[in-house]
Amino acid sequence: MLEQDGFAIRLVSAGAEAQRLLPEAHLVLLVLGPPGSPSRALLQHLMARDDEGSGPSLIALVPAEERAAMLAALRLGAEVVRTPVDPEELQARMVRCIQDRARLDALMTRVNALERLSITDGLTQVHNHRYFQDRLREEFRRAQRYDDPLSLILIDLDHFKSFNDTHGHQVGDIVLRDVAAQLQRGVRETDLLARYGGEEFAILLPRTPLAGALTVAERVWREMATLRTGPERTLRVTASVGVSSFPHHAVGSADQLVRSADESLYRAKHEGRNRVCVHTALSSTERPAPR
Repeated sequence: MLEQDGFAIRLVSAGAEAQRLLPEAHLVLLVLGPPGSPSRALLQHLMARDDEGSGPSLIALVPAEERAAMLAALRLGAEVVRTPVDPEELQARMVRCIQDRARLDALMTRVNALERLSITDGLTQVHNHRYFQDRLREEFRRAQRYDDPLSLILIDLDHFKSFNDTHGHQVGDIVLRDVAAQLQRGVRETDLLARYGGEEFAILLPRTPLAGALTVAERVWREMATLRTGPERTLRVTASVGVSSFPHHAVGSADQLVRSADESLYRAKHEGRNRVCVHTALSSTERPAPR
C-alpha cells in the first residue's frame, strides 16, 4: 500500500541493520515487540536522538490489545498507530510526521545559523570577543582541573589608526579581513582564533605549553610579513605579538592569563613594534623585525 502511494520502503530487523540505515530514513515504522526486545531498545534510541533533533520521525505499530506497550511508546514521545492498521489513518499520520520533521529541520537550520552569527565577528568571520571570553574561562577551568598547559597569543596590528587615516576605513576593513584569513590558515584546528577588538586578535591554544605557543606566535608573525593586502594587494602590515602561558605562579586565573599576554604585547609595542615578546614575569624573548 505504501509503495503504491510513492513511499520507498526498506524492511529490516530492529538491530544493527536498522541502526545503519537510520541516517537515510525520513520515517521509521517500528513494530513494537515485548519488553526487552530489540525493538524496545531501538525505540528508546530513536526517541533520544529525536530529543536532539537528529533522528527520523517514528511511528510505533502496536497491537490494539497491548495497552501497556502503547502507553510505553507514548511516554517516550513516539507517535502510535494500533494494529491491525487502518490504511488511511496510517497514511495521514505518516504525512504529518514527515511534515513535522521538515519543519523541525528548517527550524534547526535557522537556530544553527543564528548561533553561528552570535559567536562570529561580522567583519572578519572569526570568533567574536564574547565567544572568546566564554571559551577562555572554560579552557582555563579545564587546564586547572587536569593540570594541562594553556597559552594565549595577542596580536595587534602596528600603526593601524594611521593606516586607516591614510587609506580610509574601507581599505582598513579589507586589511582586517585579510589578516584574519591569514591567521586562520596559520592556526591548528584545536586553537581558537578571535577578533579581540579593533585591530587586535587573540589565539587561545589549549594543551599547549609556552614553547609551543612561541612556535605558533613566531610562525603567524613571520607569515604576516609576507601578506599583501588592500584593494590592489600592494599594502603591507606588521604586527606586535604578546604571549603568556599557564601553569605559572604569576597566572592563577583567566584574567591574569590575558593580563600577562597584554603586558607582553605592550612591551613589544614599547620596544619598537613588529616583534614577539613574552611577559617578563614568565621568561622573555624578542625577535627582531623580519627583513
